[in-house]
Amino acid sequence: MNRNDIIEILSLSGPDSITALYAKANALKISAIGNKVYLRGLIEFSNICCKNCYYCGIRRDNQAVNRYELNDKEILTAVDFAWKNGYGSVVLQSGEQQSAHFTGRITRLLHEIKAYTGNEIGITLSCGEQTAATYKEWFQAGAHRYLLRIETSDKELYYRLHPNDEKHSFDARLSAIRQLRIEGYQVGTGVMIGLPFQTIEHLADDLLFFQSMDIDMAGMGPYLEHSQTPLYQYRHLLPSPKKRLELSLKMVAALRLLMPDINIAATTALQVLHPAGREMAVFAGANIIMPNMTLPEFRPDYLIYEHKPGVSDDAALSKSKLEQNLYCAGITIGYGEWGDSQHFMCV
Repeated sequence: MNRNDIIEILSLSGPDSITALYAKANALKISAIGNKVYLRGLIEFSNICCKNCYYCGIRRDNQAVNRYELNDKEILTAVDFAWKNGYGSVVLQSGEQQSAHFTGRITRLLHEIKAYTGNEIGITLSCGEQTAATYKEWFQAGAHRYLLRIETSDKELYYRLHPNDEKHSFDARLSAIRQLRIEGYQVGTGVMIGLPFQTIEHLADDLLFFQSMDIDMAGMGPYLEHSQTPLYQYRHLLPSPKKRLELSLKMVAALRLLMPDINIAATTALQVLHPAGREMAVFAGANIIMPNMTLPEFRPDYLIYEHKPGVSDDAALSKSKLEQNLYCAGITIGYGEWGDSQHFMCV
């Protein structure tokens, strides 16, 4: 597909045409990588962040946030639940920190998780921009996937979402994503959909950016506002929740058509716009779901956006709700499988 093809897809308006798009993308997914959905137990182990992104509820300057950092035992408890309940992988996610202490702690945790599970569980990291040496150290310690979202591939729009300073460099972000490939990771990135100032052309270019970066996985979902952020003042420019949901699903479908064998996440943010948002994304071409494993007492403090679903649930309740929803939708779960990107495996 070229840029005009993608723009045409993202501009579809008739319900029959949109339904046909989702069906085509889902059929291509099944033929390319199969019909299973793989689970990644999400552990939000810290909301401490050195970044000050204009859209994010845990941004450094938000003084209303109750900062926390799980200890090793709490993290391993969450890993244990994921492992014993057949989740093939976990995701360790945090706010961005760059320090020798932070690097060393993640390295130690990776070794502990691999030893504890007998290397049975896959590990994705989502810990922001780091040095090449840090990425190498973490890869050698056992992480094999890394998610580093670009949020938008348009440089001008990027600086409407971030301060223009040394801690928020568009070029540094790109460099970090490229470095992950050099170090051997399955590389993931993603964007927000339905942002203020964002156009259909921006989104089409985002998908072509994914292709040009040869990514292995994508985590993209609707932009959801947070009242304690600078971007909140532009909420009057947002598409309606219904439009953001539809646009997000069309982005999933278009990306599946563009890159048939990558992993595409059905993000939790979709649930805010529709209770079955994640399941809808699966039927539009997604194949990854990341149920929350974070201990319930910490979940309300990891709010990148407001109205996040499941903040009062524990891991067992999150699991039962998800499995029931997937079962009712006729979706097969790949229990005990890492669900590595076929795109990466075929390179």
